[in-house]
Amino acid sequence: MQRSAAQRTQIRGFADISTFYQKGKINFGFGEEDLFITSEITQRLSFLGETIFKYSPDSPTDFNISIERIILKYNYWGNHSVLIGKHHTPINYWNDTYHHGKVFFPTVDRPLLFAEGFIPLHTTGISLQGQNLGRLRFGYNAMLGNGLGSGDAEDNNMFKSVTLAVHVKPSDGLRLGASLYHDVISKGSTIQNHTTGINTIALSRINQDIMTASVYYNDSIFSKKFELLVESSMAVNKSDSLGAQRALASYAYAGLRITDKVIPYVRVDDIRYSNKEVYFLDNNTRSFVGGVRYELSYLAVFKLEYQHVKTRMYNNSDNIIFQVAVGF
Repeated sequence: MQRSAAQRTQIRGFADISTFYQKGKINFGFGEEDLFITSEITQRLSFLGETIFKYSPDSPTDFNISIERIILKYNYWGNHSVLIGKHHTPINYWNDTYHHGKVFFPTVDRPLLFAEGFIPLHTTGISLQGQNLGRLRFGYNAMLGNGLGSGDAEDNNMFKSVTLAVHVKPSDGLRLGASLYHDVISKGSTIQNHTTGINTIALSRINQDIMTASVYYNDSIFSKKFELLVESSMAVNKSDSLGAQRALASYAYAGLRITDKVIPYVRVDDIRYSNKEVYFLDNNTRSFVGGVRYELSYLAVFKLEYQHVKTRMYNNSDNIIFQVAVGF
């Protein structure tokens, strides 16, 4: 009998620390420490785990632990796999590509599309995945999982969330993607508001559909200069009492590599809600981000960034942030 090869496990870590000027004072802040584990259990079966340690004033120790991803992946044929566990919901390019290691982020923080809770960042369930199929390098994700308002251990109702995502890579450095997310939020379910931190109760059943389109371009193959990422998501929330309400969230990022290590960049965000929104907080938000990224190495990055955020319900804010992000 041939003895199987030894299990190969890799443990990586990521962390970031920032200095920021806000409301007339200089602050120092710790971001997150990300423990990232991958393991090849067999030639076809692999494991991925991601755990975050982050500051929380509500914790007795001032820090919370968050399980972001736990995934078992089985490659059953060619470039086709089945995955089970807690996933990053494959709705957007950013959410599907960048994990919590900010050393890989092109900007200091995520776009508002993700930070404001517009999309479900995680789904616990099962997924079928295919990558780099055919001449167009077609890829797909088909996911069934617990819906909004549910936990990682069980669903809060009989309905399941469904995610369908496809993309193509017609040329080096270009990726075009589209996705659809569908879920049913039962009456009486807890609705988590990421903006205010205040949870409310759904007064009626809500059907939610989120449609997303994305374009990613990086011409590093040739000129090593320009990178572009544009994504837009439209959410349609339909309740029995108020009908369908539409919300639209978009962002556009562009960076220009002027040397091997220096990349100036800009990003604009825009989120618009309906006046009678039944799920989100009706708080139209726009932001502008401009900064410069210095890549000391692949795993050591410095970012200096200006942020201006304008909202309908709250005061506008202006921040200047210097971030050090590393991998180890």
